[in-house]
Amino acid sequence: MEEKLQQFKSEAKEIEQFLAGPEAYAAPDFAEKSKRLAELNSLTALLQDIQNLKQNLREVEGLINDPELGEMAILDKVETEKKLAQKEQELEEKLMPRDPNDEKPVLIEIRAGAGGDEASLFAAELYRMYVRYGETHGLKSELISQNENEAGGMKEVIFRMSGERPYGQLKFEGGVHRVQRVPVTESQGRIHTSTVTVAVLPEAEESEIEIKPEDLRIDIYRAGGHGGQSVNTTDSAVRITHLPTGIVVAMQDERSQRQNKERAMTVLRSRLIERQKEEDLKNASEARKSLIGTGDRSEKIRTYNFPQDRITDHRIHYSRSNVSAALDGAIDDLVGELSNYERGLMTAENK
Repeated sequence: MEEKLQQFKSEAKEIEQFLAGPEAYAAPDFAEKSKRLAELNSLTALLQDIQNLKQNLREVEGLINDPELGEMAILDKVETEKKLAQKEQELEEKLMPRDPNDEKPVLIEIRAGAGGDEASLFAAELYRMYVRYGETHGLKSELISQNENEAGGMKEVIFRMSGERPYGQLKFEGGVHRVQRVPVTESQGRIHTSTVTVAVLPEAEESEIEIKPEDLRIDIYRAGGHGGQSVNTTDSAVRITHLPTGIVVAMQDERSQRQNKERAMTVLRSRLIERQKEEDLKNASEARKSLIGTGDRSEKIRTYNFPQDRITDHRIHYSRSNVSAALDGAIDDLVGELSNYERGLMTAENK
C-alpha cells in the first residue's frame, strides 16, 4: 500500500508541474489532466486514511489486555474496523476499471412499442421518470425531439441528460420495458401488456467518429404537427440518412434548419458509436452482455406490474414494490443494484 501511495503522489506531482506551466491552459489535454489530478488527490487521501486507521487499530489492539483501558479499547477496535472496511471498500470501487463513457452526457430515446395508446402513455411516464430521477441527482435534461399523439402519450421522445456521470447512472436502462395494467379505456377491467423501447447512448463528439459527407443523404422538408397541422411555415425539418448503415434521424422541433441538422448529427454520431460498442461487446462475457444489452430491441429487461404493485428487473432477478414511486423518479435502488452487479462482474473478469 505504501508503494501505491508513493506512485499516486509521484504522478500527481508530475501533473501539478505540468499544470503550473505557462502553456498548460492551451494544451488539448488540460481538462483531462486536471480531472486526473483530482482523482489522484482523492486516492492519496483515501490511502492515507487507510494507513492511519490500520495504525490506530494496531495501537488499540495493544491496549485490549490493559485492566483499565481494555473495555474501551474493545469498543474502539470494533469502530475502527468498521471504518477501515468502509474505506477499503471505497478504495476498491475507485480503483476498479471504469467505462470511459460513464462521464459523458447521455442521449435517451424512448419509443412506444406494442400496445397502441397505452404504450404511448407509458412512454410518456418513463420520460417523466427519468427527468424526475435526474432532478434529484444533479442531472439536467434537455428535450431534443418528441412526437406526441392525441391520447396525451408519446410515440417517440429523444432527450439529453448532462451532469455528473449521466451515462454511468443510466446506461443499464436500455432495452424493452413492459407494463402490465388495466388501461383507462378498458371497460371490462382486463389487464393489458404493453411495451416501450428505451435506447441509452453516450453522446459522441465529432472527433470520436468520422462521418464522410458522401455517406449522408440530407432531406429538408416542412415540419408538421400531428393531425397534419402545420407547426412551421418554413422548410426547417431535417432528415439525415447514413447510407452505409441505413440509420435515419429526423429532427423538426427547432425552428432553425441549422439547429435541427446539428441535433440530428449529434444523434447520428451517438447511434454509430453504439453500433461500434455492440461489435466490441461480442467478446464480452455472457453475463455482461445480458447486463449491458446486445442491442436487440426485443430484449425485455424490466416489467412494471401494476395489479401486483411490483417491478422486476429480469437481468439481475431483482424485484421491488411501489411502482408509482418509481415512475415518479425513485429508481435509486434499481440503478444501484445494476451498478453493483456490474462491479461484481468487472471484479471477477479482472482477477
